[in-house]
Parts: sequence; C-alpha cells; structure tokens
Amino acid sequence: RVVRRRLTRRRRVVLVALGAVVVLAALAWPLAHSRFLSATVVRVVGNDRTTVAAVLDASGLATRPPMIDVNGALAADRIEALPWVLSARLELHWPDGVVVRMTERRAVAVVADGSAGWAELDRTGRVLATVSSPPSGLVHLSTGSPGPPGTTLGSAAPSLTVAAALPVAFKAMVTGVSPSPGDGVDLALSGGIGVVFGTATQLPAKFEDVASLLAGAGLASGSVIDVSV
Repeated sequence: RVVRRRLTRRRRVVLVALGAVVVLAALAWPLAHSRFLSATVVRVVGNDRTTVAAVLDASGLATRPPMIDVNGALAADRIEALPWVLSARLELHWPDGVVVRMTERRAVAVVADGSAGWAELDRTGRVLATVSSPPSGLVHLSTGSPGPPGTTLGSAAPSLTVAAALPVAFKAMVTGVSPSPGDGVDLALSGGIGVVFGTATQLPAKFEDVASLLAGAGLASGSVIDVSV
C-alpha cells in the first residue's frame, strides 16, 4: 500500500508538471508572436548605394515579423543577392530590435550594355547598376554583353583584374581596356598609344615598365608598348 501511494504521488507530480508546461507553452506562443516581440526597430548600417527599403524587402523585415521567426542567415543570404551588396549579417536585439550590417561592392569599370547605356561592374564582374552615361573615374571595358544588375559578366575577368589594380596616376591615362587572345589584355592610352599587356600577371612590374617608357621615350601617337613578356 505504501509503494502504491508513492507511485500515485509521483504520477500526480508528473501530470501536474506536464500540465504546467502545456499551459506555459500555450501562453508563450501568442506572447512570442505579439507586437511587443516583433522586429519593429530595424537599423541598416553600411549601405550607400542600396536603399533601406530594398534591404527590408529582401530580408523580409518590412512586414515586422515576430523576433522568434527572424532567420538571420537566410535574411543575410537574400540581402547579399542585391546587386551592390558584398556581405551582410543580422544582429537581433531583443525584444524588438534588428541591426543589419552590410558591406557594399565597389565599381571599378563600365561596359556598354548594347542599348545606349552602361553597366557598372565590380572587380568580380558583378553587374551593379545600369546608367545612361558612364561615371567619371571608372575604366571603360570593351568586352562581352552584360546582363541585368545582379548577374556576372564572366568574360571580363582578366580585364577587370587589370582595371582594379591600375595605379591612380596611371589610371588617368587609360582610355580603354579590352581582351586579347589567350586571356590577354590590351590597354588604350590617351595620345593614341596602345599597350599589349598580356595576361593579368606581374602587374606591378608591367605598370612600372609602361610608366617608364611613357616618361622617357617620347612615344608618338600610334606607338605600341609590349610588356606581355
């Protein structure tokens, strides 16, 4: 009889505990999905070319979802799919705050898009935006046909490697970069001088050689400098 009483008491304790868990879960679910624990305070840091509205739409934060439903990794992946975004991460600050920290890509070149416009590219060939006129300070490429923003122009890889590495003083003289056979690159310089650059290797030495010849050789228009070897 004593054993039976003890077992009965234990069963009652277990049942009471289970009932308490069920009641707490039933109360916690609506509380966790209430407006008091929703992502109502969202701050975006590091955006310059990407609008806050675009970030909120891509991440799903525009609808102010419950904090418990915010998937930081998934939202970051969706934000990184935006043309200008290189990387993104989310920080959750309970009970209602989210901080989106992002790093944007940098345009290094432009290429004609075939419809009287220009596509801005970063060093990986990612199409960042299409514009009606090329922004100043960007190298002009003559390669391939770019797709819409967010796509990648793979054929421009060697030219972009050279364009991204151009020294500031030398960059001002470059009027165009174009591909040549065998993954090579040719440069067009102001004054009608051409450069057979070869592959995108040994860049500092090639830049130095071209700069030295331009400074001391007195080259005329139509001259060609070959630093491919």
